[in-house]
Amino acid sequence: MTAPLKLYTAATPNGFKISIFLEFLGLKYDVQKINLRTNEQKEDWFVKLNPNGRIPTLTDSNTGVTISQTAAILQYLADTYDKDHKFSYKFGSVEYYKQLEYLIYSVAEQGPITGQLSHFTRAAPEKIPYALERYGTDVKRILGVLDEIINRNKDNGLYFVGTHYSIVDFSVFGWARSAGNLGIDLDQWTYLGKWFKELSEAPEVKKGIEILQ
Repeated sequence: MTAPLKLYTAATPNGFKISIFLEFLGLKYDVQKINLRTNEQKEDWFVKLNPNGRIPTLTDSNTGVTISQTAAILQYLADTYDKDHKFSYKFGSVEYYKQLEYLIYSVAEQGPITGQLSHFTRAAPEKIPYALERYGTDVKRILGVLDEIINRNKDNGLYFVGTHYSIVDFSVFGWARSAGNLGIDLDQWTYLGKWFKELSEAPEVKKGIEILQ
């Protein structure tokens, strides 16, 4: 890598996933904060980078790649800049496919459902008991599944896959961090609570969060 990567993002659960991983990789990157309150992400210049008009979006002038969607960005960074597989697993291995399975689970279930609970808890103009009950129950179910995944791997350490942190951990962390704001205590899940506390203390996590504030 000769030029810093460019991360267009904001201080959101999805935004933190990428900045944290970039810190673990030790890559140079520049952050351009996007003002979500003014819908800057829907402006023409940004939509040219990402037709979906969402953060985060990453551009890499070293490879000519512009990419969005957190799972795709995490996988791209792992494939391109984690050749030693310190935070990922080798293509074709059992761990690689478990990593893929849980990464998809994080972005397909954890993120959208937690996002809905966050919206109806904090942003909706009126409190809708049905929505709060529906999404609150499902978020807790999802967190229970994540706890069980760590439990099944606990002999290797508090990781979702294998013997070290991977892109799954960084993906799950983004939305797990929002649980407290939604009135959910992660400590009610034995392994997930311990995992969250340990990962929260990593200097790379603290830096990845701080840089977006």
